[in-house]
Amino acid sequence: MKKILPLFVLLGFAHLSTTGQVDRWQQKVDYRMQIHLDVETHQITGKQTLFYFNNSPDTLDRIFYHLYLNAFQPGSMMDVRSRNLPDPDARVSDRISKLKPDEIGYLKVLSLKQDGMKVIHHTEGTILEVALPNPMAPHSVTVLEMDFAGQVPIQIRRTGRDNAEGISYSMAQWYPKLCEYDYQGWHADPYVAREFYGVWGNYDVQITLNQAYTVAATGILQNADEIGHGYTSAEVRHKRKDELTWHFIAQNVHDFVWAADQEYTHTHILTEDGTMLHFFYQENERNKDAWEAAPAILAQAWSYIIKRFGPYPYGSYSFIQGGDGGMEYPMATLITGAKRSIGSLVGVSVHELMHSWYQMMLATNESLYAWMDEGFTTFASTEVMNELRRTNSIPGNYTPMPFVDLYNGLRNLIKSGQEEPLSTHADHFSTNYAYGSGSYTKGAVFLKQLEYIVGEEVFNKALLRYYYDWRFKHPNAEDFLRVFEKEAKMELDWYLKYFIESTRVIEYLIDDIKAAEQQTLVTLKRLGPMPMPIDVEVTYKDGSVSRHTIPLRMMLGAKKMDLGQTFKVESDWPWTNPTYVLSLDSPIDKIKSVRLDPSLRLADFDLENNFRELEEN
Repeated sequence: MKKILPLFVLLGFAHLSTTGQVDRWQQKVDYRMQIHLDVETHQITGKQTLFYFNNSPDTLDRIFYHLYLNAFQPGSMMDVRSRNLPDPDARVSDRISKLKPDEIGYLKVLSLKQDGMKVIHHTEGTILEVALPNPMAPHSVTVLEMDFAGQVPIQIRRTGRDNAEGISYSMAQWYPKLCEYDYQGWHADPYVAREFYGVWGNYDVQITLNQAYTVAATGILQNADEIGHGYTSAEVRHKRKDELTWHFIAQNVHDFVWAADQEYTHTHILTEDGTMLHFFYQENERNKDAWEAAPAILAQAWSYIIKRFGPYPYGSYSFIQGGDGGMEYPMATLITGAKRSIGSLVGVSVHELMHSWYQMMLATNESLYAWMDEGFTTFASTEVMNELRRTNSIPGNYTPMPFVDLYNGLRNLIKSGQEEPLSTHADHFSTNYAYGSGSYTKGAVFLKQLEYIVGEEVFNKALLRYYYDWRFKHPNAEDFLRVFEKEAKMELDWYLKYFIESTRVIEYLIDDIKAAEQQTLVTLKRLGPMPMPIDVEVTYKDGSVSRHTIPLRMMLGAKKMDLGQTFKVESDWPWTNPTYVLSLDSPIDKIKSVRLDPSLRLADFDLENNFRELEEN
């Protein structure tokens, strides 16, 4: 008799190859969890049924889970790492080492079965190692049934109870989460404070706790009419000592976050594409105006975002007061918000929201490519905030080049001598400064400077193509760059090697300008070890301007248009040559000035030598 597989199983093998032009196999998970939180003891108990789809070409005889809450114990890797960094995160510092037994976090797996058979498992810090009695053949599915228990720690980093603003529960990294297996193998990284990499899948989560708490979470609430708490306009009454079970479903995500507090105000607004934005916060006199203004502003930002960066597929997004600053999750973010001004609240909200594109939908492995999330998100949120300033939606002045501070931040990192290649594993940077300024700042500059290389028009097309080709597929750096090579018809691998995989500095200058019969010869010099294409703007005494671009020979191409302007493409510059002579078809006495990189998008180290004004004859 032929066995008929359930529909969700068939869908597990028919992965998302239709969502873009590029296909890459992905593992898939289907979580069913029933959770109980005791608000008196801060302990959780849970049952987890996990359908795991092995879409890989490999047979798996073992699997791994993350047990993130175990990091919040004295002597953990996160604790030791924080206490030995020269510049520890002030939110962590030595706080973990001082936790008492009833303040620590933990996750304990009480039982685990594979297809009904008990399995051998071992916990090592924040990783659960599991030997499978039935190895998973390629393109097979297995069912993993688990009972687990845990304790919610005092809030220190991202997750926990009773944060600095008085939010009761910020439930991030709270459940046993299957590690990702991809074309590079297992990614069972211990949790030492950086960010996350997860398996695409569906979450069906039921959370039971005291009815006085309002719950905000990833996903769509399925039983709003029973719950109330602002999810329905109908009045719902609960007995004072009753517990409520909240039922959330999220599809095609790689994590699940929730938060709970007795004093949450819950508001919402519908965006033009039909997405419901939810807001959960404790109202006070200092933040009331900001939280009341934020929904309309963020709905306006939403319209710009989906046009600029691509559509949002989930139908709901929640801005939740909690955590310890700002942290992104699928369909939600935890942000602090007790004392924020409107500009600050919108700023952190926009930044965390943009992670929905570069981490929640594209989802590179942040341990290996932190700059592809944090940097790209910083790039996107900088643009969005500048657009909101242009429309006077938030305080501040609009500028055509809002990235100047980021470029200066990169220069400061270089001056500090602490810069490390962005190919460094996120957990292994020598300082938090090198990680933060590198991943956020240099990662954003990487994108803006790429716009300079290929031209704004091509860049905008390529950025959207990257989104459509690679969403839901965990792209790496080479995947990203190939999209831009195809769109720009250029070779760009050198850019990745120099700017990401090394710390070589960009430094160009105008060395000499001299007459040559009816021409003018401008000698440019490369002092830094990193080669780049160079834009030159020549201003003439009659007020006219000529624009020139000098491509690198190894680019095998050049931009012709940029920022709505046409460029004359000059002969290319071999990277081996320290100097280049630009011939201008104009006598020197008609030239007023010569400027390198007038758009300020080249991450040139010293800007003082990029401009030369000619003396009056």
